Amino acid sequence: MSMSVFKTMKLVPLSVKTLHHRIIRNTVMGPQRQPLIRSYSATPTGRTKKPWTDAMNVLYNRISSLADQRITISLFLNQWALEGQPVNKNQLREFIKELRFHKRYAHALEISTWMTDNGYFELASQDVAIQLDLISKVHGIEQAQKLFNNTPRHLKVLKVYSALLNCYAKAKLVEKAESVVQEMKSLGFANTSLAYNVILNFYYQTGNPEKLDSLMQEMEQNGIGCDKFAHSIQLSAYASVSDIVGIEKTLARMKSDPSIFLDWTSYSAAAKGYIKVGLVDKALEMLEKSERLVTGKRKGTAYDSLITLYAATGKTNEVLRIWELYKKNEKVYKEAYTSIITSLLKLDDFENAEKIFEEWEFQNHSFYDIHIPNFLIDAYSRKGLVEKAETLIDRVVSKGGEPNAKTWYHMATGYLQKGQTLKAVEAMKKAVVVSGRMWKPSNEILANCLGYLEVEGDLGKLMNFMDLLRDNDIISLDIQERLLNHIKNAKSSSNVLGALNNN
Repeated sequence: MSMSVFKTMKLVPLSVKTLHHRIIRNTVMGPQRQPLIRSYSATPTGRTKKPWTDAMNVLYNRISSLADQRITISLFLNQWALEGQPVNKNQLREFIKELRFHKRYAHALEISTWMTDNGYFELASQDVAIQLDLISKVHGIEQAQKLFNNTPRHLKVLKVYSALLNCYAKAKLVEKAESVVQEMKSLGFANTSLAYNVILNFYYQTGNPEKLDSLMQEMEQNGIGCDKFAHSIQLSAYASVSDIVGIEKTLARMKSDPSIFLDWTSYSAAAKGYIKVGLVDKALEMLEKSERLVTGKRKGTAYDSLITLYAATGKTNEVLRIWELYKKNEKVYKEAYTSIITSLLKLDDFENAEKIFEEWEFQNHSFYDIHIPNFLIDAYSRKGLVEKAETLIDRVVSKGGEPNAKTWYHMATGYLQKGQTLKAVEAMKKAVVVSGRMWKPSNEILANCLGYLEVEGDLGKLMNFMDLLRDNDIISLDIQERLLNHIKNAKSSSNVLGALNNN
């Protein structure tokens, strides 16, 4: 469908419009709702920071306001096009890039498929590569494989094969990935540094760092130079297996090559390796060098890494110092609060974690995301501070937040540690009800709850709990019957755990 056709279309029919406005109302897209991801607007001088037009910015801000990825955005896109609003392929790709950055994979996929499946734009290899990655994240590797198989041959270029290889690597499907590598070589794709970088990254992600050296030798034999990315992958691989000699040799090669510019990621990878073997001073030296090289756009990713790594060295002051830099130089989003709060909790610095949580709470008063308070609820529960966790849940609810399955699971863990098994059972019931079929608790927690109900001797409560588990696909009818037979012949909750583990 061409852009000129968009201009002549009439408004959407009433039935679709009604549904459109219902979704807008249900997702609170009015001015009281702050976008969950960055929004862009004009500066006082009229110069804009956004990578798209003012008109497209309206559409972007609507999409960014959606909290629930289960809610479709196709209606927004259709309404936009039918009203004759501008639709630009490159700018929609920028939308997709932003949504991927913020892990809004379902919505990013929906925009991408809307662009191509409805005939608005011609399918390109770039779109196929993006969709392969997004489909594997949203629907699984099998659906990504189907897309690849159905892709026209002329679109199966290097970037598409690379995307499929990355999907297999993340799914740890080594044999399938290696068959893709061989196919790439037979098609002549594996004759560039980009192709080799994808293959190197595959071996790193699948835990085969020993294959990197021979592959880099193969690159040298074929006259393909090792660039910064190849060496960075090698650094990460050596760090993963605590090969300090390999780390230092790779850094030395990178420094001696005038064509390679070391950035913050190179030194952070080396720091990870030093931390893993307990060489804290060397790690701190690497982190200092890494911090000096944090420049350009999206410094937030670098600050997230530095916060996490400084926390791993036990340096609370450095964690807080980087946090102040973060707030000074970057707009902080959910990812930033996740990094800083989890890092401080790992350091048992509850005081500062609570202060920063209050900062987040103040900044996000219009949308209360339970994932952030869950970090504190988990930490309180593990420390046996269930009263503090209960107080925080009450606070969350009073501000419009909704506890999810993990909230109640954390509480069940804390109650069990305190010997409050009845409360643990009730918390587990809430977790199962809230989660539906989206989440599975650990067998150990289930066994403790089942064991408690068994000891209480209330077969009715035990059956109700089992029915709840079965209705939500946590246990099968067969397992329920086996557990009941097991309970009739045993008195120990450890035996109940054994029956579950044999599932």
